[in-house]
Amino acid sequence: MTRLPIVVLLWLGCTLCGVAQSPSDSPATKEDVERYFQVMHSHEMMQQMMQAMSKPMHQMIHQQFVKDQDKLPSDFEARMNKTMDDMLRDMPFDEMMQAMVPAYQKHFTKGDLEALIVFYSSPTGQKVLRELPSITAEAMQSMMPLMSKQMDRMKERLQQDIAESLKAGRSASTGARN
Repeated sequence: MTRLPIVVLLWLGCTLCGVAQSPSDSPATKEDVERYFQVMHSHEMMQQMMQAMSKPMHQMIHQQFVKDQDKLPSDFEARMNKTMDDMLRDMPFDEMMQAMVPAYQKHFTKGDLEALIVFYSSPTGQKVLRELPSITAEAMQSMMPLMSKQMDRMKERLQQDIAESLKAGRSASTGARN
């Protein structure tokens, strides 16, 4: 009989140990994610990335409409660039950051975020943060010709599919009348 309380206490102790989490394995809180975003300078980085994307996007607009220049108003490209720049500038960064918090909480523990904060607080981490917008801009610049070529192929394919569908639709409606 004296063994039963000891066995119950051991079982209870083992059960509680299995349930308890170390602080680093606990789920990340909203505050943990916000602290990570702050160390990452996420708001500023998003703004810089949008600015860096502006030039390649201007080039893409130019490439897309250069062949139709004679059909469009002379200020069309400038208006498109301004519209795109306004849209990038007016992005709701704060709301976007808050919308991302649950995804970070889902995929990272408190310990994960603490380790990331330590890295991004280091000189190397800070260099990554400083250089990332330039790296992104340069990468976008390199990818633009490929993206433009792919967009042209997609546009041709869509136009071909539409033309074939229209032709098939006319044939079907002509056949239905006979």
